[in-house]
Amino acid sequence: MTLHTRPSEAKKLISGATGDWEVVIGLEVHAQVSSEAKLFSGASTAFGGEPNDHVSLVDAAMPGMLPVINRECVAQAVRTGLGLKAEIHLVSVFDRKNYFYPDLPQGYQISQYKSPIVGEGIVMVDLPDGESIPVGIERLHLEQDAGKSIHDLSPTQSFVDLNRSGVALMEIVSRPDMRSAEEAKAYVTKLRTILRYLGTCDGDMEKGNLRADVNVSVRRPGTEFGTRCEIKNVNSIRFIGQAIEVEARRQIEILEDGGTISQETRLFDPNKGETRSMRSKEEAHDYRYFPDPDLLPLEIRAEWVDELKADLPELPDEKKARLMEAYGLSAYDAGVLVAERETAEFFEQVAKGRDGKAAANFVINEVFGRLNKEGKDVASSPVSPAQIGAILDLIFEGTISSKIAKDLFEIIFTEGGDPKVVVEQRGMKQVTDTGAIEKVVDEIIAANPDKVEQVKAKPTMLGWFVGQAMKASGGKANPQALNEILKAKLGI
Repeated sequence: MTLHTRPSEAKKLISGATGDWEVVIGLEVHAQVSSEAKLFSGASTAFGGEPNDHVSLVDAAMPGMLPVINRECVAQAVRTGLGLKAEIHLVSVFDRKNYFYPDLPQGYQISQYKSPIVGEGIVMVDLPDGESIPVGIERLHLEQDAGKSIHDLSPTQSFVDLNRSGVALMEIVSRPDMRSAEEAKAYVTKLRTILRYLGTCDGDMEKGNLRADVNVSVRRPGTEFGTRCEIKNVNSIRFIGQAIEVEARRQIEILEDGGTISQETRLFDPNKGETRSMRSKEEAHDYRYFPDPDLLPLEIRAEWVDELKADLPELPDEKKARLMEAYGLSAYDAGVLVAERETAEFFEQVAKGRDGKAAANFVINEVFGRLNKEGKDVASSPVSPAQIGAILDLIFEGTISSKIAKDLFEIIFTEGGDPKVVVEQRGMKQVTDTGAIEKVVDEIIAANPDKVEQVKAKPTMLGWFVGQAMKASGGKANPQALNEILKAKLGI
């Protein structure tokens, strides 16, 4: 198995009582396919229905009911594979994975084992420090979701809701290429962004539409992989990071005490900040995989794959590169803007025909900052790209200053309206009349003779005069004109 060695790996090491350790992480992400019907039946996939309201005879495993593949689910898996720069297998096989669960009526899950629909791919993961790392994708396969057991409605009985039973999942298996909790969180964030751009999974972790099984092991740097433990069904990016850190520490403590790690499946308890054993880890032979006799091998045409590829949207990495080149943006700013497809579209509407860097700064700092404060996203923004563009035009024309622009944005955000009309009605225009600015400056100089003497000895005190003049003018003085007049009057 290929490992990526990076110069920064040394700083990711965990210090133990007997030396440094390296955590090795691989993720199996279960993404619910965006489709109106389930993988092998016509039952609805809508969230939030009454228990057992979206269940067909196939989902309930009634005798004689046969599965029929949902073409759109296959198309969504192919689109995802293409988005992951992965190999698309034109022939794949559905297998029965045998294990008993109360919420799996068939007594087996229809999945893919030796012949998945998507093979090896790669995801470029952007880290908070600006570094990008490649994380290998081992495979993507389609499978059915199970139902949900409910244990808290009765002290003596358990109930089963089969609404999720049979819903299509894509299991996306990474290689063990991540070396810290931060890398794993960044990987899931990037993967979620790609899926949302493609429209193949909405990535809603609160509804369980994206969840991860986290494989964690530790080793001395440069040695063979250790024994891994799998943490099941972690349903938030923050919890993924916490689970990795907790599990790595647990394993290090055991090994440093002379113990050994048992390969097992564990659960993460975010309230207690610990992982606990769930069951010993099953191997493939425990599931007794065999090709499902009710489903022929899935064969797809290369021409169909090409058609799907031609219709793919611009993906985050390509969009980021284009924004950097077209608008002169930094990698960081472009990365923030492409994190969601809607935010990138909002920015491009604002930036059209304008200074790209100025547009990015205003959109990221003012618009996104204010939306975050309100707990809103771009889709529910009370300000439109056209309104933001009008504010930027007013700055560029010299009608308002950057400071006034922030006040104007706040008015538009809370009250709406045309920025140009608001500026006229409220007298927010920038003062560019040098005579009016000179009058303000003369009054400040006359009132502060001691400061005038100090600034001649210490020119950096000019900022004090600028601040006083801006305050006196209600923030309307043209900053450039003000600076020039102050320097001339003070002789610096």
